[in-house]
Amino acid sequence: MNLKHLISMRDLSRADIHQILDTASSFKDVLKRDIKKVPALRGKTVVNLFYEPSTRTRTSFEIAEKRLSTDVVNFAVSSSSVTKGESLFDTIKNIEAYGVDFVVVRHASSGVPNFIAEHMDVSVINAGDGMNEHPTQALLDAFTIRDHKGSFEGLEVAIVGDIIHSRVARSDMIGLLMLGSQVRFVGPPTLLPPQPPPGVRMYYSLEEGLTGVDVIIMLRIQMERMNKSFFPTTADYFSHWGLTKERLARARKDAIVMHPGPMNRGIEISSDVADGPQNVILQQVTNGLAVRMSVLYHLSGGEYHA
Repeated sequence: MNLKHLISMRDLSRADIHQILDTASSFKDVLKRDIKKVPALRGKTVVNLFYEPSTRTRTSFEIAEKRLSTDVVNFAVSSSSVTKGESLFDTIKNIEAYGVDFVVVRHASSGVPNFIAEHMDVSVINAGDGMNEHPTQALLDAFTIRDHKGSFEGLEVAIVGDIIHSRVARSDMIGLLMLGSQVRFVGPPTLLPPQPPPGVRMYYSLEEGLTGVDVIIMLRIQMERMNKSFFPTTADYFSHWGLTKERLARARKDAIVMHPGPMNRGIEISSDVADGPQNVILQQVTNGLAVRMSVLYHLSGGEYHA
């Protein structure tokens, strides 16, 4: 792989994705050892530049970075000069002056990771930009699907819920279509795009959209990105669009249930499904470590052999 940044799933070829997932498998084995650290990125420095709140992604990146023996700096926006009016440009140029090697960025505005990549001579990883993309989430989702299904060809994958506000939905769609899966967008008309993207089928009925699927990816309702009401109440949303055991029964018997988190129980998913035997949500979290180790490793040149 000759890749300096990971801004979008479109930066990757199908072969690139499989290479990242194969390397992640090796790192997942490393994570099972008594000593979980490898010297693959010793001497490198990573700055985690998170302008938005995050639990899973930020923690996952930080642990992945430390497992690779990098020096890690967590940039806290609330206690930085950003609160004094410093621009994004000046912030990143000051970070660059320290001689860092990677910047992992999350920002509420779409396009910020690309802006940073254009103005810094470092490797940039997009950890979520606005409503645009979240490529490492799509990669860990793909890794989890491959773990359970073996391959992607012909799989029916339903992405359910708040599609229009979801960067996860967009990155998952790009990656899964590239890998040969069939993708469905399922949700109320107010939360789906006006027209289906190329290669995607849209369903306005949850029961119909889940029929015969192999994988269900539930999405959180992103209230913080809504400036108007897209449905009457959360109770009404759950009654029509919440994933329950009865609705899950319409999928294939071996279907898996995924969620990028954080989950809103009783809104998009019931607790008996979230904690049920078909959910692989915590496995996604574990797999995220190995996948993010793999991404950092490949962006650094991929010379270490675990």
